Amino acid sequence: MTTEKPQGTAATVIIGQKVRAGAEREFQQWQEDVNAAAAGYAGFLGAEISPPTPVQPEWVVVYRFDSIAHLQAWINSATRQRFLDRGRQYLDGPATQQVVSGGTQQPDPLVTVVVTHRVQPDHVDAFLAWQRRMDEEESAFEGFRGTELFRPVEGLQDEWTTLYRFDSAEHLDAWLTSGRRRELLAEGEKFHDFGLRTIDNSFGSWFAFEENGRQAPPPSETKTSVAVWVGLYPTVVLLTLALSPAKLPLWLNLLIGNLLSSFVMSFVTMPFYVNPLLKRWLRPPPDAPPGRTRLLGFGLVAGVMVFWAAVFFLVTTQIWHLP
Repeated sequence: MTTEKPQGTAATVIIGQKVRAGAEREFQQWQEDVNAAAAGYAGFLGAEISPPTPVQPEWVVVYRFDSIAHLQAWINSATRQRFLDRGRQYLDGPATQQVVSGGTQQPDPLVTVVVTHRVQPDHVDAFLAWQRRMDEEESAFEGFRGTELFRPVEGLQDEWTTLYRFDSAEHLDAWLTSGRRRELLAEGEKFHDFGLRTIDNSFGSWFAFEENGRQAPPPSETKTSVAVWVGLYPTVVLLTLALSPAKLPLWLNLLIGNLLSSFVMSFVTMPFYVNPLLKRWLRPPPDAPPGRTRLLGFGLVAGVMVFWAAVFFLVTTQIWHLP
């Protein structure tokens, strides 16, 4: 049996939910079950879960469907309602929800800001003009990746929704705290009934730094990828050497090795090796010269990786010959 994909506009729903303290693990498992149920509905394209961050205190869940009709069928389904009834024990208050349609881009995997506005019908033209000024000013800031504005969706949401994308948490923060943004917000005082949510999807607790007593945003994607490489290479090689005496089949060796490397990276490598070693590069002080910080950081990374490569070359060719 084939199901014809209906004509329509792709739709995304972004749901924010505060979770009761101590119920985070149960909530995440419950949410994964909800996502699995959503995957069985027509038009489902994908789902993502983002845990809270310093700039986003709520859990954020993003669903993508191929049309508003299919999205609405899932949102209003008895299946979803049963899950909501069962999951209320984990939730702290009502959720927030924004539905956007007509977008051709997926939210940036690093930093996407979702801003919603309630606009009176007679203020729409003024709101659009003010939004254009906001976009023009924002586009001049470093790291700006683009913006999308979505009109209200009849029957689903009353708000106008804007998605802003930046290439790093630092660049986003520079815009959010800028004097020019404060001036524009003052000009658009009549549109101040708004909500703001940041979707931050990085490597979670692998990059946990404290600034002024609170957890700081994660580093950029480039730094994140390089830092994971610095930790992953020695972790994988050491685990491979540790498992080699067992002479396991390749498929089983990789299965066990990948599981062990996930735990070692989370609980040992990243918090006790990579983060302390690269902290001043991953999260440089505000007054640190950017150019010098980049050079020192990449120089340190290069030196560390050359060291590990030399050590493992000697170990595997002079000391320990793998079977």
